[in-house]
Amino acid sequence: MKSNGFTLIELMIVVAIIAFLAVLTVPHLSRYRSKAYQAEVAMNLASLHTAQQAYFAQNGHYTTNLNGPDGLAWKPAGYQSGGKNENFYYTYGFNTGDAKEGVNYFTGKLNTPKEALGQTMAANETFVAGAAGDLSGKNKPDVWHINENRKLDNTQNGID
Repeated sequence: MKSNGFTLIELMIVVAIIAFLAVLTVPHLSRYRSKAYQAEVAMNLASLHTAQQAYFAQNGHYTTNLNGPDGLAWKPAGYQSGGKNENFYYTYGFNTGDAKEGVNYFTGKLNTPKEALGQTMAANETFVAGAAGDLSGKNKPDVWHINENRKLDNTQNGID
């Protein structure tokens, strides 16, 4: 007698092979996703650098006020009020003692606290701005800094 279907064993073997292949590819996909998030960082920090240079040309010094009075009028595209509903992932800005959300820093979708930005500052002729995002969810944020010379550094690699 001729059968036109697959046996249960054959179907289970195919499912096991697909599951095995999925287990092998998922870590690689999350790494590619993290690399895409890092491309966002490079674009936003370059934009922040350009805004700082324009501010310096007009005022003769750099500032930690990204938005608001005496600020750069800079914020990440689509910024609303910070947190999980944003269109960007990293937290951007300056980690100063009296820093305020929406003025000195902007919290992205990953909800990384401003303290993860590390040593950031602005003075008369120098600045270091930061971006931080906990991509892995393991409290080891991916941290980037840019300075007045447009030197972009990944100071803490948060991609596992």
